[in-house]
Amino acid sequence: MKLETERLILRKPKKSDWKDIVEGAGEYEVARRTKTIPHPYTKADADGFIDRTLKTWGKGSYTFFIELRAEKKVIGTLGLSRINEFNGTANTGSWVNKKYWRQGYMTEAKIAVNDFAFDTLKLRRLESTVNLDNKASNATQQKVGYKHEGVKRKAARSRGSGKIHDLNLYGLLKEDWKKARIRCLESLVHI
Repeated sequence: MKLETERLILRKPKKSDWKDIVEGAGEYEVARRTKTIPHPYTKADADGFIDRTLKTWGKGSYTFFIELRAEKKVIGTLGLSRINEFNGTANTGSWVNKKYWRQGYMTEAKIAVNDFAFDTLKLRRLESTVNLDNKASNATQQKVGYKHEGVKRKAARSRGSGKIHDLNLYGLLKEDWKKARIRCLESLVHI
């Protein structure tokens, strides 16, 4: 299964993606903004991540590898995890290679994944946590319609930096997504 947008293909990982993953996740500025990416980041880390992603694909989790069509290169990931069909909920998490920051790629990817979550999986709520100091990710959450629901104090240690972070908690309801989707598409026209 894959999701396609104008500039991106969101798909299941391939073993051969490891070089692109090491390049992107291996950047300290990327790792320190996440909870799960260690630094330094090695081929073994990428191989393990790809293997885990393939094993859990469709079993309560979908981690889409974001491929830039023009370069045929994986520039990041966007995942749905802890999918709970009974409750209609899931968590999201993402990162993008630093070389591709501030170009609207994550907004474009989130539109496709949110549509998949709400229309295909029939979920009713998505949840995301973001480090307080990650201005770009906080702005992206709000841009795609997530509502700030609070702060989880000292909630996570970054494997990249080792530091403990407060996390902003965001929630997106299906009915809010319907309204926010139009604004998101309009914002991409100006990129």
